[in-house]
Order: sequence, then structure tokens, then C-alpha cells
Amino acid sequence: MGFPADFIWGAASASYQIEGGAAEDGKGPSIWDTFSRTPGKTFDGDTGDTACDAYHRFEEDLDLMASLGIRHYRFSISWPRVFPQGTGEPNEAGLKYYEAVTDACLARGIKPWITLYHWDLPQALEDKGGWESRETALAFAQYAGTVARRLGRRADRYFTLNEPQCVVGLGYISGSHAPGKRIGPERAFACWHHLLLAHGLASAEIRKANPAAGIGVASTGALCYLDHHQDEIPQALKDAVFYTNPAAVGEGSEEFGWSFTHQWFLDPVCTGAYPEDPASPWYALSKEVSPEDMRIIGQRPDLIGLNIYNGHEVEIRDGVVSSVRKYPGYPRTALKWPVTPPVLYWGPRLIHDRYGLPVVISENGLSCNDIIFLDGKVHDPEREDFLHRYLLELKAAAKQMPLAGYFHWSLTDNFEWNQGYRERFGLIYVDYRTQQRIVKDSARWYASVIASNGENL
Repeated sequence: MGFPADFIWGAASASYQIEGGAAEDGKGPSIWDTFSRTPGKTFDGDTGDTACDAYHRFEEDLDLMASLGIRHYRFSISWPRVFPQGTGEPNEAGLKYYEAVTDACLARGIKPWITLYHWDLPQALEDKGGWESRETALAFAQYAGTVARRLGRRADRYFTLNEPQCVVGLGYISGSHAPGKRIGPERAFACWHHLLLAHGLASAEIRKANPAAGIGVASTGALCYLDHHQDEIPQALKDAVFYTNPAAVGEGSEEFGWSFTHQWFLDPVCTGAYPEDPASPWYALSKEVSPEDMRIIGQRPDLIGLNIYNGHEVEIRDGVVSSVRKYPGYPRTALKWPVTPPVLYWGPRLIHDRYGLPVVISENGLSCNDIIFLDGKVHDPEREDFLHRYLLELKAAAKQMPLAGYFHWSLTDNFEWNQGYRERFGLIYVDYRTQQRIVKDSARWYASVIASNGENL
């Protein structure tokens, strides 16, 4: 048996990570243009000025995608390419570019899935306060409505926000991502709240422009898992995951800390209320939010996207959850993230159990130390093994819940934020010296999984 007959198999990317064309055709600067050009902020001073040059080469990438049988593409739109100043009059060249990408997808039988915010805030809005300002949420609604009206019925699947946990946790708390601020909980909560308002306002604009559109959000956060499968989800596991709890925070999450949770994003947008989570420094602040704001935020999505790369193993004894220490030499990716396949069984189940919405894995993958071998090919058995293990767990989860699909991160190698170009997540290798594309072994393996709908796993 494979996955459900209508299961979605896709790949994903983000505008700043692939497009380049940083100042072409009227595009305005984003916070990532500013941040990456600031000495010491990215590995080796790398910037997204050229990236994968997808601004000029998107048709080549879509041809490769189609040849692999990948029929769903999650890509993001650059807000400053559409609104160079964040608001005001839209940039016609930017809108035409995303029309061209959408039309090129459709011409190849690929369904576009649009992400409206994948971190590249217009610098002009950051100069006016960024996500600390309520005006940014209002500007986002204008941008979302403009895009939805322009693309019309050619695009009917949208993610409003990608990982507000990282936007705030890395961009405004730890300062390791753009805009590189380090602010306290009260100001950080203002950013969080305005991001959620942006989701609600944008959802209303999208639905007004295209009533048939399906709207989702892409969430990430700390997830716990058990080392075995079972039909019933223990209440203790739910408690560990959905409340600010040190047991739920695994390696690599320390710099996010308490902001790296699903419930502070998904509770408000799915239920119209912030979580009852007294351990969070945002709890008291959330009680001061007006009912009108919560009504705006509570635009329940049609599906939940989950960006899941790893989780943290726990055990339950006598109803008490405790963290399981990783054994010496446990498997890790090139980025040193732990390899924890069972999180793709337990994570979607936990989210669906809490919110009752269909779930799609909107990102999953790993960074490998990929190279071009002497035979001119890119052999990446680590990625094949990783995906095989994770997809087996996802296949088991699909028998327990309505699981809509899976998007591999990423389609091509790309600019990996503050890590620059030293990390490679793609199914397709990019030689940044020449912009040559090379289909990796893992891409052909993934194509075989798609062709069999997972029956060959």
C-alpha cells in the first residue's frame, strides 16, 4: 500500500534564497539584502544578490522539476519585488514575473502553491518599525490582496506566513537572522501579534479576491516523539508539546527558546485565542489583546503546513514525560541537526489531533556535503537514506489521520540564510560559479517514490 490516492508530492523554495535579481526591474531592498551585506552576519559574507539566478532561470528549473514528475511547487513571492516600498503602488514588473512563474508551472502540469511571506520584509517597512509596527500588518494585507487578484484562479493555494517562530525568534530575539535585532519579550510579542494580524487580514483579502482559494499557514516548532508507534496519543505527550516546556526543546532550539512553539501560532489562527500557557513570558501580554484583534487573527485556515526537520525523543513513565538523552555519536546532518525520523509520525498526528485540520508537510529535508564526483554526477546516499526513513514514518502517520501531502525542502540548492552557500538542501545541485544544474541521485530516487505513490518505500 502507498499513500492516499490524492496525496500531494512536491518541492519547495523561497524567493530570497533562489531568485537573485536583487535590484532588477524596480525591486526594492529587503531586510535580507541589508542583513546579508552587513559584515559578519552571514557565512563568508555571502549574499542573495545572485543566489540561483532563478529570476532568469526559473523555466530551466521547472523543466527539471517536470522531468522528475514533481507536480506541486511551493514557492514564495518577494514582497519588495511587488511593492518596493512595502506599500503604495505595486511594481508592474514584479507582478509580471510572478505571473510568468505561475503560468510556466501550469504549462508543465505543475500546481503552484504560493507562500506570501518567507522572511524578505521590505526594508522600507523595517525602517518604520518592521513587525513591531501594526502598520506592517496592514501593508501585508494590501500586498496579499494585490497578488491574489493578479494571479486570479491560476493560483488557488496560499500559505500566508512561513515560520513566524523563526521570524521573531531569530530575527528579533537572538538576532541571528534579519533584521538582526535583540529585543525583550514585550517588544517581541508585539512582532508576533502583528504577524498574526497579518495572517488574518491577508486571509480575508485572498478570500475576497478568490473565494475558491485554499489558505494555509506554515508552522514550525519544538516537537516531542516516542520511539514507537501507537494508536492512542498519550495526554502527557500532548502536554509536553503544546506548553512551554524544556522537555519539548531539543538540540538546536536553544536560541529560540520559548518562542519556538506551535501553539502560540496555531492556537490563535485556528481557534481565535492565545494558548493557556502560563510558563510563557507572553502569557500575561496575551491577556491584554482586544477581542476585535482576536477576531481578525482567527481566520481558520483550510490546512496546516508543518516544516519538520527533527524532534526530541521523550519517554513517559507513570504519566510523567522526561527527555531521552541522545547517545554518543547520534546521527546528524551536515548542518548538525539531529536525524530523528519518528518525528514525522508523531508530529503531524499531534497537530491534527489538536486542531482537526488536514496537514501537509510543507518542508522536510536535510543539508548534505554534496560534491560533483569525477563522473560529473552528484551522489548523495545520505539524502536518500534520510528521506527513506522519514517517509516511512510519514506513511505510517497517513494511516492514522488525513495527511494531504509532502513538500521536499528544497528543489534546488540555495542561499541558506545566515549559513550562506555552505549548506546544500536541494534535490538539484547548483554550481554557483556557472549556475549549472545537476540532478542529484536523491532526486531520481524521490521521482521513483512519487511514481509509485510511496508503494516502493
